[in-house]
Amino acid sequence: MTVPPTNGNAVLPQAIDLSHHLNSLSRARQPSPLKFLFKYAAIPNLLSFAGGVPHPSYFPFHDTTISAYPFTADPSSFPSNPTEGDLLPLLLPKYGSKGNDLATALQYGASTGHPTLVKWAREFTQEIFKPAYGDWEILLNDGNTDAWSKIVRLLLEPGDTLLTEEYTFPSAQAAWIPLGVTAVPIKMDEHGLRADHLSKTLAEWETTRPGVRRPKLLYIIPVGSNPTGSTMPAHRRQEIYDLAVEYDIIIAEDDPYTFLQFPQYTVGDKTAVVPQSGEDFKKSLVPSFLNLDTQGRVIRLDTFSKTIGPGFRVGYFVANPLFTERLLRSTEVDSQAPSGWSQAILASLLTTWKNSGYLHWLSNLRDQYTLRRNHLIDSLASSFDLRPAGSTAIPNAEGLVAFLEGSEIPVFSFVPPTGGMFLWLKFYLTESPNFKSFSAEEDPEQAFMTHLFEELATKATILLVPGAYYSPWQGKDKTTTAARGEELGVGYFRVAYSMATNEEMEEGVRRFEIVIRKEWEL
Repeated sequence: MTVPPTNGNAVLPQAIDLSHHLNSLSRARQPSPLKFLFKYAAIPNLLSFAGGVPHPSYFPFHDTTISAYPFTADPSSFPSNPTEGDLLPLLLPKYGSKGNDLATALQYGASTGHPTLVKWAREFTQEIFKPAYGDWEILLNDGNTDAWSKIVRLLLEPGDTLLTEEYTFPSAQAAWIPLGVTAVPIKMDEHGLRADHLSKTLAEWETTRPGVRRPKLLYIIPVGSNPTGSTMPAHRRQEIYDLAVEYDIIIAEDDPYTFLQFPQYTVGDKTAVVPQSGEDFKKSLVPSFLNLDTQGRVIRLDTFSKTIGPGFRVGYFVANPLFTERLLRSTEVDSQAPSGWSQAILASLLTTWKNSGYLHWLSNLRDQYTLRRNHLIDSLASSFDLRPAGSTAIPNAEGLVAFLEGSEIPVFSFVPPTGGMFLWLKFYLTESPNFKSFSAEEDPEQAFMTHLFEELATKATILLVPGAYYSPWQGKDKTTTAARGEELGVGYFRVAYSMATNEEMEEGVRRFEIVIRKEWEL
């Protein structure tokens, strides 16, 4: 008899039937006949003449040893010439008794993923995110970019609409635009996507968009939103989930920055970041949408890209059995499986560190990115007069407003990020005398920001990402700032603080200020 899954003392519900959300492509997928044969491989004494697989004795590797750092190592001060005692050796022999060996890793593998890594992901998800229904499953993928493109092909039909944040990841858009899908952007504030605007959009749908199919999918980056850096609090997530239930919407929770959640930034606060234990770190995390989901309508996208390395190209879905089964059918013919080499290394590292060690590592990592965020904003404060938005008369300003030193000219504002790797700068273009020279352009805001981008790239030799990249695609008739209904007289840049050293941040801000002063002063 199977014991029903529980959360504490409560028996968890099972996912509801959401099969009506599957698109025609996903419904039509059949299992790969060759992959079907894998289930027979476990039969004792089986002699297989079925698979056209290379013999592992011909793989030109005997073994490999990866020298990793222990989870207690400080990511900010890895020794340049580590001794043997500084490192953690991870040995992958050619043949091993536990399946985590090169003969397995370099061979064709099951599309469900490396069993050891799947088991780890399930245990980690249960410990950290605590899904609120019982029959959720794990399916490995090639990272969140691959995962999102598979969700698009799972649920969306040509001509559909898609709910997104007001500003969203450009590569995510590239997955749906070729289908003829258009976005319905939902306004954001310092806490991310606004539940009140989502509610209004859905309640007025038939009136404002007669004859247009109501969206059935919401794509969201709730922690360290790319590009805004906002992190959505628990109460906001509950409001959004309740709307998803009311209007029968699937939530795609793309969460690569979930472990990079920061405390609030305060100007001039030099208090040192206090390390947390793994348990305290775990308690500090905002709950995932999984923790609210009693129906199986959340598809969570997890990845190792921001915590261990993007080159692994390994992530995993957490979803209900209906969706994982259909996603598995897609995986069998689209990508087959994530890299066996990557899976083997990750499985070895994570089972050696154990969950407690990985949490310790994540806590230290979060602290390092917190310090990076702080230093970038401190550098801006050394070149600009940063004032709380509430102390200014600037409409729609949030967070901090940057004025040119010695003047009352506001240049940009930003909300100090509470997660992720990015600072989202909102520029007040009408305060720049030069902006008027672009008034005859079809899109004055875009034309001026393109000019400013070129000045920064070629004159100051600093590279930022134009904010226009993050405006969701709404169709060919909505390609200008005005046509999209966005705020006029403003523009945006995304600034990443993940790679630059402290010295580079300081120098970059110095160069940035020179160009900005030239553009905003008479």
